[in-house]
Amino acid sequence: MFTGLSAFPITPLAHDAVHEASFIRLVERLSEAKVDSITALGSTGSYAYLSSDERSRVAHLAVQHAGGTPVIVGIGALRTSQVLTHAENAERAGASALLLAPMTYQPLTDDDVFELFRTVTAHSSLPVVVYHNPGTTHFTFSTELYGRIAELPRIASIKIPGVPADPQQARARIEDIRAVIPQHVTIGVSGDATAAAGLAAGCDAWYSVIGGTLPALAMQLTRAAQERRFQDALTESERLAPLWKLFAEFGGSIRVVAAIAEHLGLAPAACLPLPIQGLTKDQRHRVAGVIDALSIHG
Repeated sequence: MFTGLSAFPITPLAHDAVHEASFIRLVERLSEAKVDSITALGSTGSYAYLSSDERSRVAHLAVQHAGGTPVIVGIGALRTSQVLTHAENAERAGASALLLAPMTYQPLTDDDVFELFRTVTAHSSLPVVVYHNPGTTHFTFSTELYGRIAELPRIASIKIPGVPADPQQARARIEDIRAVIPQHVTIGVSGDATAAAGLAAGCDAWYSVIGGTLPALAMQLTRAAQERRFQDALTESERLAPLWKLFAEFGGSIRVVAAIAEHLGLAPAACLPLPIQGLTKDQRHRVAGVIDALSIHG
């Protein structure tokens, strides 16, 4: 569950409510593609914008339609009590693991974040993925903090930001992390543009944005890396460079993957939670052009 491809689907909305039919279809596609795990309610899944009831419902739908694929459920929230409620709801829904990011309004200290993870691991029986996403949470984990948290019971994996482009620097970064965490804790790369480089550098998993909407594409890259065909994985990533460029140009991946899902008929129009406007008409046209040029179909 904590190796290979973990696919992060969007949670499509329509008229300010979760569009359940679209979400179910996305989850079923992931199961049919035989991804290694499905992570519902990650940042790509807009968890921070959903109510507790909405998140509980999405967790249930993900598990019900995953076809036996392990489901990891995001539980991040501003208050620890809210995090624990989300953890309990995820466990009741049948989740296989939890994904936890330290959400912030007031800046958090390392001790604040450590205590959050200590409390969650003390109250839940499910394994936990440490979610390091400084671009959205505005909290940066130190390598030392990775080590402190990884010693807690039930910590199973650490989702790290993208690795350096230089292969030697990337390997050195992974080795630095491995030196401070227990052997059983896996390392998963995020930042889709550097996924191939991360897997080649020694990461165990790819926590993938694009995999949640285009699983076959992500599986091809992941399996190449798992078979140690690293050059094939890197070549595939280079082929997808126009897509990664759009991620960077349009302020992150969520607006682009939402536009892709809408273009392919996998989600209703304007499927992101307001106030996120999504892409403009011209930007959507560029996304569609890249998808069509790459011969990607729904």
